[in-house]
Amino acid sequence: MNKGKVNICKTKNKFIVKFEINEFITNHQNYEFNNIDETTNSPLAKELFYYPFVKKVYVASNFIAIERFNIVEWEDVQDEVAKKIENYLNQGNAIISEISSDKKIPISIYSESTPNPAALKFVANKKLVDFQIEFNSVDECENSPLALKLFNFPFIKSIFIDENFISITKNDISSWDEITLTIRNFIKEYLENDNKIISDNYKKEEVVDQENLDEISKEIISILDEYIKPAVASDGGNIMFKSYDKTNKSVSVILQGACSGCPSSTITLKNGIETMLKQMLKGKVKVVEAINE
Repeated sequence: MNKGKVNICKTKNKFIVKFEINEFITNHQNYEFNNIDETTNSPLAKELFYYPFVKKVYVASNFIAIERFNIVEWEDVQDEVAKKIENYLNQGNAIISEISSDKKIPISIYSESTPNPAALKFVANKKLVDFQIEFNSVDECENSPLALKLFNFPFIKSIFIDENFISITKNDISSWDEITLTIRNFIKEYLENDNKIISDNYKKEEVVDQENLDEISKEIISILDEYIKPAVASDGGNIMFKSYDKTNKSVSVILQGACSGCPSSTITLKNGIETMLKQMLKGKVKVVEAINE
């Protein structure tokens, strides 16, 4: 039996660290604990609150995120916390007990900055969608009641929704200091009322038909999915394969969310994605070009 491993991952919020786990620890549900009194159905969360610096605990399907008070630095305590979680898992203890599984989980939304100064990431403690979807105007929101309502705010330029977060790109008319709390409170209230995020009859259209792709294109998609997408998602965005030109050895990708229009995306594309594809697919890739949808 494989032992549970914990990987420490920083977030854009300096007070929050994610402890990613190499196995699923909940039944695809997310939980938030604001204090030790709320941990009756999570012995692990209760133990974590014994640390005086723990402010909140988020438990998701494959990670535990902890928000700290400003009395320590994560660099001083994160290794100890990771070890505690790892030992707890390997002892076979339950993360979430069944005694209050029917209890409605309070919705929590916290914001994270992204490399794109015009975009902010709003992370939820529940699953939102099964796939990524982007809306660049109100005309595209026919299948998303949430996106439609968000576009009622005049400062919103585009919306990107992923499994557990929403990236908002704003217009230049407002600063994040003025609008962050408004957006966060709106999303929280919307989710608390169990409103639909995506229409039930919506089916996502695939950018490419993977079954008919050549082997190099399939290799590129595999590399993007395994090595690039997780890092891009942590920055509030997404990258999708568009096409591969065998003659020119060029790859076209689509950037979404916070990555679309980001000032640093060109550097990331050339120094990160292009370099990796060149190294892993020697002689098959010369250049990577991005399309900002």
